[in-house]
Amino acid sequence: MAKFYDKLTPRLQTFIKHQKIFFVATAPEEGRINLSPKGMDSLRVLDDDRILWLNVTGSGNETAAHLLENPRITIMMCSFEGAPNILRIYGQGRSIHPVDEEWSDVVDLFPKTPGTRQIFDISIDSIQTSCGMSIPYFDYKGEREQLNDWAKEKGQDGIQQYWKEKNRLSIDGKETGLK
Repeated sequence: MAKFYDKLTPRLQTFIKHQKIFFVATAPEEGRINLSPKGMDSLRVLDDDRILWLNVTGSGNETAAHLLENPRITIMMCSFEGAPNILRIYGQGRSIHPVDEEWSDVVDLFPKTPGTRQIFDISIDSIQTSCGMSIPYFDYKGEREQLNDWAKEKGQDGIQQYWKEKNRLSIDGKETGLK
C-alpha cells in the first residue's frame, strides 16, 4: 500500500543514503518529458524537506531547462536489495550554477567531481512510499568512471566549450540557464 509523508523521516533518509541509483523526472509546459537515471555520490539530504543533487556534464541539460519553466520535479528510488521499497520525492527544484553566490555554500557538500555543471536545490512537497514487491534484485558492482575520465580529459576549457555547444539549449530548444 502506498503511504504519503510530509517530511523525510529518519528511516527514509537512511534508505536514500544507501541507494546507488535514482531517477529524476521533469517536464516543461510543452515538449518532451525527461526521465533520467542518476548515480555517483551526487545526492544530499539537507533536512527533512530539502535535498540537493549535484549534476555533471552530460549529453543534454533537460532538467535545468524544464525547471526554469516548470519547477516541478520527481525523484524516485527503488530498493534492489533487502526489503522491497519504492520512494518518490515530489518537489520544486531550481538550479544553482558555479557563477551563483550560493554555489560556495553547497558545492563542498559533495566530492570534487570533474564536469560538475550545476546543483539542483529541491524543496520537498510530499513523499510517497510503495511496496516495490515486483522490483527485481540486482547486485551493485561499482561505479562507472567513463564520464569522469571524459570530463578530466576535456579539462575545464573543453567542458566550457561543450556546454556552449551542447548544454545551453534543451532538445526542445529551451534555454537551460547555463552560462
